[in-house]
Amino acid sequence: MPSVLDVFRVGIGPSSSHTVGPMRIAKRFADTLHDGGHIPALEHLKVRLQGSLAFTGEGHATPLAVIYGLLGYCPETIDIRGAQGAHDHVCSSKKLPILGLRKIDFDPARDIIFDFETVPELHPNAMELIGFGSGERILIKETYFSTGGGFIATRQQLEAPACNDLINTGMKVAHPFSSARELLEICDEHGSSIAQIVAANEDEFRAREVTNEMLDRVIKVMMGSIDRGLVTQGLLPGSLKVQRRAPSLWNKLAAQPNSNEREQIFDWLNVYAMAVNEENASGGQVVTAPTNGAAGIIPAILRHYCLNDHKDPRPAREFLLTAGGIGLLYKQRASISGAEMGCQGEVGVACSMAAGGLAAVWGATPVQVTSAAEIAMEHNLGLTCDPVAGLVQIPCIERNAIGAVKAANAARLAINRSDLPSVSLDQVIETMRQTGLDMSSKYKETSQGGLAVNVVEC
Repeated sequence: MPSVLDVFRVGIGPSSSHTVGPMRIAKRFADTLHDGGHIPALEHLKVRLQGSLAFTGEGHATPLAVIYGLLGYCPETIDIRGAQGAHDHVCSSKKLPILGLRKIDFDPARDIIFDFETVPELHPNAMELIGFGSGERILIKETYFSTGGGFIATRQQLEAPACNDLINTGMKVAHPFSSARELLEICDEHGSSIAQIVAANEDEFRAREVTNEMLDRVIKVMMGSIDRGLVTQGLLPGSLKVQRRAPSLWNKLAAQPNSNEREQIFDWLNVYAMAVNEENASGGQVVTAPTNGAAGIIPAILRHYCLNDHKDPRPAREFLLTAGGIGLLYKQRASISGAEMGCQGEVGVACSMAAGGLAAVWGATPVQVTSAAEIAMEHNLGLTCDPVAGLVQIPCIERNAIGAVKAANAARLAINRSDLPSVSLDQVIETMRQTGLDMSSKYKETSQGGLAVNVVEC
């Protein structure tokens, strides 16, 4: 069973599926070349981006990420300044030191190919990588898929037949669950919260104190992305020339922290979410939550509601464990990829996760937690992914701000109801999956429909 810390990955912007995933794919391919003993014979290589990676890869910095990965950088530990210098040298010299070892001929303009014609069969985010020896002899050829949230898969993994006991084919955990119904039954049987069940499962991956340290690291990176976004001014990169808005709103709030406090709740959530997503749009360090495009919602709720007492880390950990458990349900039963589900699979899932996590921190029962998650997703169903100019800026940044406010409201609605919910979390996840499958591809991170074609670039 996946770990919640697979849902919360430290990486760089602007996209988990188009930046983080391709970087991990390129690094894995380079490692495969090395492990297979192919590097001494390697003369050059080609990378073919297909599906959504082709249509929005340029605006999502996919070519940059590919070069980072081939150079040996990992999203979790990359030094952006040093990596940028290495990337620029590759582009100017047309030479690539694969994993920092053998230099090969590599011209990004020629060897990173945007394949708009091929329609990938297994997943919309496909990458084909080919290593050539002398005389154009193919040494190795692999196809990988970036499946959302920084997750990647090989063709063999995606072609593996599904089975009813798939949940037991991975890490064996204390309380395996593949549906919200099963999770609630486990909570009821043990008299435990969702966070306690998820924490017990995490114990199979690592010691509890290590899990806590890793959760605290996630929190630290999330708060760091907020802090940088609140003070960094200027234009975001790309053709749209979008002005950062979080710093001006932050200065206004800081000058009048208690005026009109009820309405200011929206402003605080707005500014925190926008700060993160403006950092993401600039290629800064963020945490997939569960994706980069939706990275601002969970940190905004976390900052405003769970970190008032910084001496007690337990509310923040409970929030992340609960939210992560809900995220695992979406990952297992549907998808968190905008190229598969549209933005309902990114902002919608993040909103659902945040609502459930916040309800838990507010003392909700497990049933109320899943109700909060259901309410949040129910009102994100059908949300399209149509980034203008292929950039993770419009409507993505504001969409995170709206999602944070919606998550808090969903949590309030859930804990204040006295009857059982009419719609279950499992039902809304399945509805999201079916809606995503029915949605036209032009509304799923291809920038071929919606705002992407109706907003004129200046």
